[in-house]
Amino acid sequence: MRIHTYERLWLVASLVLIVGFIATVTYGAVGIGIEMIGDEPGTIDPDAIGDDDRFGDPRVEQVGPSEYEVYVVAYTFIFQPAEIEVPADSEVTFYLTSADVIHGFEVAGTNVNSMVIPGQIAQLTVEFDEPGTYGVVCNEYCGPGHHTMEGSLTVVPAERYDQTSVAVTAPNAVEASSTVDLTATVSNGLLEARETTVTVDIAGETVERDVTIPGDGSENVTVEVDSGDLGAGEHDWSVSVDGLTESGTITVDERAAATANAVDERAESATNPVESEGAPGLVPESSTTGSSGVEPGGDRS
Repeated sequence: MRIHTYERLWLVASLVLIVGFIATVTYGAVGIGIEMIGDEPGTIDPDAIGDDDRFGDPRVEQVGPSEYEVYVVAYTFIFQPAEIEVPADSEVTFYLTSADVIHGFEVAGTNVNSMVIPGQIAQLTVEFDEPGTYGVVCNEYCGPGHHTMEGSLTVVPAERYDQTSVAVTAPNAVEASSTVDLTATVSNGLLEARETTVTVDIAGETVERDVTIPGDGSENVTVEVDSGDLGAGEHDWSVSVDGLTESGTITVDERAAATANAVDERAESATNPVESEGAPGLVPESSTTGSSGVEPGGDRS
């Protein structure tokens, strides 16, 4: 069978294109790890996201050595969390859902790109080998504020990465002559225990405490201060841990101090009465009478 030259050329070109397409798909799947978005996580009620254990607190969570999960909720017109930080040389799995309308989730400069649909949970895994900062954008029109919907993904060197957080419990006001309890709760979101230093500064006085925080746990550090040493008025305090700082003001009530002093003075006066001549209820010795009621030396008749 004789095949025309032009037909032979078209056949060869078609075969080359088919082989090229197969090679491209194979390279994308094996070479650079492009995968279809997984639907294994299933569905979620978009009206009850706040009650869900995964998405009620959007976060980055370590689940294994160099393995992290990121839970992201898309709202109009923000991502939560808006700023994501993960360590380099790690495998990161994103779980995405929407609370209202269809959004997009794209990490610019990477192959992380997915639609975010209300009621659905999208799952995709990517490896970040090098430190860097990437923009996160919504690439599905979601309303008039669509162009402002953005976030960031920061990949930091593994040795600099931590998930330490601090929360402080302190009174806003106290009475004089009382104890001020300032408690810092330091949490460690990583699986490995972490040693750190908690620095408490109140009214110019600094206290440092070394603590070891267990993996995926927390530790309380309490500092007690006598309000009498602070004096009446407002006093600033701050708690610092690993570059994180919480601050506030404690007021020592001056009126409470004055009231306390007045009470002390009245109590002292009651226990030490002043005896004076002619004072009510006191009889001078010169007018003391005998048992019969007759003055000494007087006439008995």
